[in-house]
This record gives sequence, structure tokens and C-alpha cells, in this order.
Amino acid sequence: MLKVLLVDDEYFIVQGLLVLIDWKAEGYEVAATAANGQKALDYLRENKVDLVITDIAMPGMDGLELLETVRREHVSEAAFVILSGYSDFAYAQQAIRNGSMDYLLKPVEREELLRILRRFNHLSEHAKQEQQDQERYEEAYLARNIISLLFGKHDDFNLDYVKTHMQLSEGVRYIEIEFCDAQDLDAEEGELRIRQRELYQSCRKLLREDSAHCVFDVSQERVSYGVGLIYCDYMAARMGCTEREYLEEFHRKLEVLMQQEIRMLVGKKVADIHLASVSYGTACILRPLEAFHSRKPIYIYEDEAQVRQGGIVLCKESLDALFSAIEQNEQDEIHWNVDRLFREMRQNGLESDSVNLNINYLLFRLVHLASELDSDADQEEILRFISSGVFEDGISRGSRSHLSRFACAYADYLTQLRKNVSTDVLAEIEKDIRKNYAENLTLRDLGKKYYINSSYLGQIFRKKYGQSFKDYLTNYRINEAAKQLRNTDKRVSEIAEDVGYRDGDYFIRKFIELKGCTPSRYRKDI
Repeated sequence: MLKVLLVDDEYFIVQGLLVLIDWKAEGYEVAATAANGQKALDYLRENKVDLVITDIAMPGMDGLELLETVRREHVSEAAFVILSGYSDFAYAQQAIRNGSMDYLLKPVEREELLRILRRFNHLSEHAKQEQQDQERYEEAYLARNIISLLFGKHDDFNLDYVKTHMQLSEGVRYIEIEFCDAQDLDAEEGELRIRQRELYQSCRKLLREDSAHCVFDVSQERVSYGVGLIYCDYMAARMGCTEREYLEEFHRKLEVLMQQEIRMLVGKKVADIHLASVSYGTACILRPLEAFHSRKPIYIYEDEAQVRQGGIVLCKESLDALFSAIEQNEQDEIHWNVDRLFREMRQNGLESDSVNLNINYLLFRLVHLASELDSDADQEEILRFISSGVFEDGISRGSRSHLSRFACAYADYLTQLRKNVSTDVLAEIEKDIRKNYAENLTLRDLGKKYYINSSYLGQIFRKKYGQSFKDYLTNYRINEAAKQLRNTDKRVSEIAEDVGYRDGDYFIRKFIELKGCTPSRYRKDI
């Protein structure tokens, strides 16, 4: 509701205005009335209104002086409408020159009042939209500068802009926030983005005055549907709690809002925002580790990379031998060297943190090797997918059996990379889609059919076609449905089944999304 202040020294005029129209129906609320300009000015100093309708001729401070004072002293941003008689018309003209939106002649006619109110309502909505557009632009521009800092590709302008537009302090971390459930390779891009947007809005809601610290999409080339958060030490200090308590409480509230399990990857703490790229890099390092070690809601870099007081024992010779076996895809050697690594770690009496660091050392080297073979693919995501794919109930994450299964699967993946199988495989998949588009095609099944890692398959598919496999398949199905609508008399439900949709309502919704109308309307308009 837009708030209105009525100002007139004649009681009956004010009462007449109150009953002349249905203010609520027009989107207005009469917040207060005042008998002269001074009382109106006092009210405006303490209260916010959107519109002031004031008489010109009043004892003491008249309406014109009220308008001039409000504008000169920046008391209020409210719009003004002047009430005047014919003899006061010259004053009304002066009021308009001083910024009055409009004027009304006494006696006020209902239609004239409605015209002005509806015009102001329209202007107010337009101004609100412009303000929202400006806020979105500023939000996006700030995010661009933050991302420049995170990727270490910034200059003094980027740094100064972030420092000017964000509250900052010492003790900075980059935090990746995402859903716990593994990324669905066959999910539609639009649905994943909607879920990501909901996560972003929920984070901003919890951050309140610190909402600018949340960044919608930091991933750039990496396929991700999480959001980023710039944490500063002042956030926990302001709440009177420790950093860990702040993160745990934020995580708890976020899961309540989203009604889904959330994971937070907390990068290394750095001294200042200009070192944010260091923290971002360590948060990315945590991504593949999450799939190989016991699941936790919050992964903090210092916890995962800690070294016990007595120092760390790195079984480098065994690790190098295992790495070489994986690189050459020698399956028997892989199993033998995994056993050798675990024997050595057991003989050295390594604790869990040291065991984790030995495995982490191997994982980082494997990611680096794969990145050299294909720099465009998100290798951390693929490593995580392979690790999860070979994991089975009854096998502990990071155990000897888990590492053996993972190492063999990863060796196969590296072999696929070297063969550069993407072109031939994608050509075969195109044929599969044309022939079997009505079937339940998934990347997982196609990956098994063509002996290629399905996560990698999803990435090379997106790279070639500019969209996910699921979106490509949906487009193909809907276009085939459109052909049948143009060329046959089949019922819409039959066509839906023909192109692979058992749910007619879902088919209609996807058709509307892609064609802009219902199937029935499409058929009528051709």
C-alpha cells in the first residue's frame, strides 16, 4: 500500500477526501491528516509517506512553503499534489515548478482524484521496477568483481570496488555451498538452475545485511549448481560466537529453509580479501576429497589438511608406484600397489589424518594428470563421480577396497582421454537419439554402452552442443512432436507417448516451454 498524507486546514475538505474514493481499492492507505504545513512537516520528519496531498492556502506554513522546505531540507522523497482554488492557480503553477507532481482544483472531483492517484501508482511501479533493475545490475557488477578476485585475475579497480561495496574484515574464507545429493547427469538444465536460484535466495535471506557476500555462480567453465559465500571474521564476532559455531548455525538454518541436505566446502582462511583466490583454490581442492572420505555436512580446509604434531609420513614410493600403474592402466599392478600402500601405512602406524593425506596426495596428482590431457573438463567433478560410482554398501570410503575399485575405474577413464573418443562417441549417440529418442535414454546407460565415463560424457556433450544431454533430448522429442502435430491427426496424448512422455501434463508443460503455446494451439495456428 502507498501511504498518503492529507493536509488542509478545512476539516470538511479532509473528511470529504477520505470518503470520496475507496483508497484501499486503489492501492493507497491514508496514513495521517494535518491541519497546516507545520504539523505536516513535523509528521514527515518522523514518518515515511509516498504521497502528500496539500492545500496551498493555510495559516502559518502554507502548502507552497511546506513543499519548498521538504525539498530544500531533504525531509522526504514523497511526491506532492497541490489543492487550489481558481484564484490560487498561479501558486499551483509555482508549486509545479518546485517539484509538485500535479494539482487538483477545488472542489475536488472524484474522477480527477482517481486519475492522479492511478497515474502516481503507475509511476511508482515504474520507479520501483527501475530501482529493482538497478539493484540487480549493481548486484551482478559486484559479483563480477568478486569473481575476478577469486580467480586471481584482478587489478586495483576490482579490489577497490569490492572494498567499497562490501563490509569486510580480516580473516576471509571462500565457501562453496551446494546440495548434498550427487549431481544428476540427466537432469534438465532449467530445473537445476531453478534449484540453484532458490539456494542463492535462501543464503541471501539468512545473511540479511551481508547478502552482498553471496555470489550466484562462481563456477565459470566448471559445471556447478552451487553458490559462493565470502565469509569474514566479523560475521561470527557480531553474533558473539566462534567461526565454527557460526558456520554450523548457518548450515542448520539453510537446511531448514531448503528442506534438503546441504554441503559446505570451506576454503583456507586468508588475511584479507585480496588473497581470496587462495581460499577459493583450497575450497576447490576439497571437492574431490568429499567423494572419497566419510561424508560430512561441512568440510573445513584446515581440518582436512592438518598434520599431526609428530609430523606426517608420506609413503611416496608406494604412492608413485600406484600412480604409475593407474597412468598405464595396469589393473593387476593397481591392486598389488594398493595393498602395498595400505601395508606400509599400517606398518608406520599412521593415524587417520595421515592416511587421508596420503590418499589426497594421490588424488591431486591424478586430477593434475587428467587436466593435462583435457583442460576443458571439470576433473574434480569427474573424480568425485568415479569415486561415488564404484562405492558400494559394506565398503568404507577410503578403504583398501574402495581405493582399488576407484583406481581401476580412473585408469580406464585416463585411457579414454588419451584415445580422444569424444568425436566418434558423440556421433554414435546422435544416431541413438534419432533412433531411440522415445526410450528412456540416460547418460549413465550410454556411458556403459560406449565404455566411457558418463560424467565426462556429459561434459563433452555440453561442450559440443551448448546444452546438457537431457535438454538436447527434450528439444529433439518436442520437435518430433511438433512434426506429428503438423502432419498427422493423432490425439495429443498419443503423440506424447510416441515421443517418450508417459505423463501427458508434463509433456504439455515442456511443449509450452519450448514452443510458447500448447500442442493444441500449435496445431490450430499452423
